[in-house]
Amino acid sequence: MGLHARARPRTLRRQYRQQPIHHGDLFLSNKRHQRARARSAPGADTATAPAPDAAGIQAFSFGDPTPVLEHGDILDCFECWKNGEWYEPPINLAGLAKSFNAGVHHSSAIHFKANVLASTLMPSKYLSRDAFKRLALDFLTFGNCYLEDRPSRSGRPLTFAHALAKYMRRGIDWDTYFFVTNHGTAHQFEKGRVFHLMEPDVNQELYGVPQYLSALQSAWLNEAATLFRRKYYKNGSHAGFVFYMTDAAANTQDVDNLRQAMRDSKGPGNFRNLFMYAPNGKKDGIQILPVSDVAAKDEFFNIKSVTRDDQLAAHRVPPQLMGILPNNAGGFGAVEPAARVFARNELVPLQSQFMAINEWAGVEVVRFAPYELAAGEGAA
Repeated sequence: MGLHARARPRTLRRQYRQQPIHHGDLFLSNKRHQRARARSAPGADTATAPAPDAAGIQAFSFGDPTPVLEHGDILDCFECWKNGEWYEPPINLAGLAKSFNAGVHHSSAIHFKANVLASTLMPSKYLSRDAFKRLALDFLTFGNCYLEDRPSRSGRPLTFAHALAKYMRRGIDWDTYFFVTNHGTAHQFEKGRVFHLMEPDVNQELYGVPQYLSALQSAWLNEAATLFRRKYYKNGSHAGFVFYMTDAAANTQDVDNLRQAMRDSKGPGNFRNLFMYAPNGKKDGIQILPVSDVAAKDEFFNIKSVTRDDQLAAHRVPPQLMGILPNNAGGFGAVEPAARVFARNELVPLQSQFMAINEWAGVEVVRFAPYELAAGEGAA
């Protein structure tokens, strides 16, 4: 630096080099940001603070709309994570288990399909009806189900036991399976002794994924709407109101009398009428503004109805088979034709998928009876 050069404080140079401060979707200039920091700093001298800007129109722009699924697209570039002994599932199985009871129609549809499928099973000495129902419930919930072959001493098939799909992991050799609990302990099954039935996935071939994944957002929205309405009623806001009084003719004694009368109306028999006499009062001098009107305008019933339709469409279960009451006068139609179409389009494909157990085991482990309605059932 020469003799005639005038040094500028380093703090000022940093000030001119600073970039605009980004807060969320808003951009603030450096000067406005520094004024805000100076006002919020402890011990700031208010006497020397600069005068506020003149009132005027201020405009700012928000960021561009961002799709919800844009940031999750990078996960499609990865395969199932390998930790050295087994592959981790592509989706969180614990999250699917928690979401099982998120919506009424979500869990009910899964239970309905599992019950109908188990009712058509013809039990054998290898697999009981209870074990098969657990197997079907895992398959419909997680998109995976596992059956362990427990042979006799001679090596022949003796019985087949169900293994919880939530804790099963596939080994790196694709033929060894582990039972991994939440505590980190792992049990390794004998190689080739576990049958794995899975729903096909378009991104990987190690694990299956359930077919209702697209409806999980609707199930969560349905749960959130229910929890909000439950908290709303629990807080007592549904019965609250604002007693707005602006009548100049009322004095302090009248207000105290009215307050005491309202307090006395609480408790048993609180549905009482109040009488108030206000001479020379105006029409709008006393108003009752219910607080519940604000929350009553929410889309609770519309949310419940739309999310219900989304979940039933994902599970492909007719509403009349779920015990849902129609909102229109025409109804959903006869139950028997809907049950027959459901059996042909949903039940038969599920039965054919579970028949793969026989091909793997070499013996007839599962066998199904045709789905039939007794005489008189399903009458409209």
